[in-house]
Amino acid sequence: MRSIKLGLRLLTLVVCSLPLTLSTPAAATSGVQPLPKAGATTAQPTSSAVTKSVAQSVVQPAAKSAATSTAKSKIAGKPAANKSRKKKPSNGSSGGSINTDLKSASLLVIDAGDESILLAKNADKPAPIASITKLMTALVVLDAEQSLDEKIEITREDRAIDKGGPSRLAAGTVLSRGDLLHLALMSSENRAAYAVGRSYPGGIDELLRAMNQKAKALGMANAHFVDPTGLSSKNVASPADLSKLVIAASRNSTIRSYSTDPEHEVQVGSGKHKSRMEFRNTNNLVRKKDWDIVVQKTGYTEAAGRCLVMKTVVKDRPVVIVLLNSFGKYTRVADAARIRRWIETSDPQTLARSAMATAPALHLSR
Repeated sequence: MRSIKLGLRLLTLVVCSLPLTLSTPAAATSGVQPLPKAGATTAQPTSSAVTKSVAQSVVQPAAKSAATSTAKSKIAGKPAANKSRKKKPSNGSSGGSINTDLKSASLLVIDAGDESILLAKNADKPAPIASITKLMTALVVLDAEQSLDEKIEITREDRAIDKGGPSRLAAGTVLSRGDLLHLALMSSENRAAYAVGRSYPGGIDELLRAMNQKAKALGMANAHFVDPTGLSSKNVASPADLSKLVIAASRNSTIRSYSTDPEHEVQVGSGKHKSRMEFRNTNNLVRKKDWDIVVQKTGYTEAAGRCLVMKTVVKDRPVVIVLLNSFGKYTRVADAARIRRWIETSDPQTLARSAMATAPALHLSR
């Protein structure tokens, strides 16, 4: 009997202690706060606190992840990492990349002052150069010191070189060598270029020999000329070669003047058939007041695409720009404008970094 009573007491103690043992984990799991001790006052949550609590509980996954990351960083004593991607600077702005925005198949941009390379793309690769050829034709013709006042007649031979092509110089037209060179450089007149080449001492063959010899002397390692107009796709050079040609041409005052003239008028015919013809520059940039162009030449054939070379001044810096095989009718001009804007808006450190990054990949022997 005594043992039965002892057992009942033990059972009563176990049953009475059971709720106390289970209450603690239940409160922690459900979020219910434990009851306050006797004599303590319980602070009721305000409506704003409740609203805040609800708002904090409805967190989108991305925000929750960011908040957790921030909290962990604070606990570790480190600043929270900003994982958002930095917006890349737009091309043309300081520190921006520009090559991806240029549409010319090959190009070269150099500082003509110290010959540092600012931009390059396929700059060592030879390609057809179309009427850029006429810069070399003019250099060699002027080196021969023939009179610019001597009259030269356009012949059937001159007309045959671009039969069906655009030319306003009919067979029988007589112009001075100076006018023909002017039209060849400014308006890219093929018959004019061929006529001055034909009248070179020794004729076309001797002119071509002198052109290739001049290219070699200038260090144009990949250049080769087979005609004085650029109509042949076998007239080739790399942007690196053409940068040297542009610099050489810029030293000749006649080429500078003829190539950058916006328009030029010549007198053709005689007597009652005398008339005046006006020719315009193929490069519209020479008419832009905000461009300071020292020398320039455009070119186009199907093989070469649209080409443009020039020496210009940007922010008091002499710059040579060579653009070959530009896609689209206006792309070469647009590329030139992008390059100028990039130079204008880039700080000296950015240009220096671009030069350092480009130079090792390009082999220029000057």
